Amino acid sequence: MKIEISSLEIVTTHGVHDFEKVTPKPFIFDISLEADCEEAALQDDLSKTVNYSRVCELVTKVATAKSYNLIESLARECVFSILENFSRVTSAAVRVSKPQAPVKARFGNISVTYAAERNTVYLSLGSSLGERERTIKSAINMLGSLRGVKVVRTSSMVKTAPVGGVAKNEFVNCAAEIDCFLTPRALIDKIHVIEARLGRVRQERWGDRTIDIDIVFFGDKVIAEDGLAIPHPQYPGRSFVTEPLKQLCPEKVCPLAHKAVKDM
Repeated sequence: MKIEISSLEIVTTHGVHDFEKVTPKPFIFDISLEADCEEAALQDDLSKTVNYSRVCELVTKVATAKSYNLIESLARECVFSILENFSRVTSAAVRVSKPQAPVKARFGNISVTYAAERNTVYLSLGSSLGERERTIKSAINMLGSLRGVKVVRTSSMVKTAPVGGVAKNEFVNCAAEIDCFLTPRALIDKIHVIEARLGRVRQERWGDRTIDIDIVFFGDKVIAEDGLAIPHPQYPGRSFVTEPLKQLCPEKVCPLAHKAVKDM
């Protein structure tokens, strides 16, 4: 169900110029939400929908809590705050308009729109060097500390023999389910930072490593980009990936293979 809040006016101070930070001006917010509200519609029950008044209060709080140089940053903060505070919202878009922007030109309006969606993401984590289980737990904790990521649950840890003919050590592997409203590219970039912080050095392909974190599924998206392939192209033939996944999402149907994880 789509929920739209149009022309919410908030008088506040945002802009790169010093005078914009002290002289309040009107900003206009247009908010578009996709949410699971079918039960609310059937039962006519406010508690089972998204409270529009609370959304307006939240956006007002964000817009007046601090001064942003860019309305791009303001729009992003509004979207993230909505997704963090309203679990029924599956996607959010916020348009911030600045009708009195100090631009030396005649114009009707200047606006920026930021949008994000909530996805269920499944990750595969493995380690064959050092304190393997401790490293995996640290990686999961670091993932959970990211803005826009919530670790929902993890599988048990399983020990597996190395594959590929390069690595020599036994691996510890597990899977994690996360609630994520980062983009796939933003998530993989942050994963690479976490891997580096935990000592991952990318030298020998298929070699032993302190930590390896792969995105297996990102909702039902199919992505083939430079450095980013989703679903992970090698996962169906890797039992060290599929077995932990079967604990979390046995009925998940791969958007490429069109098979359930339990049948992999």
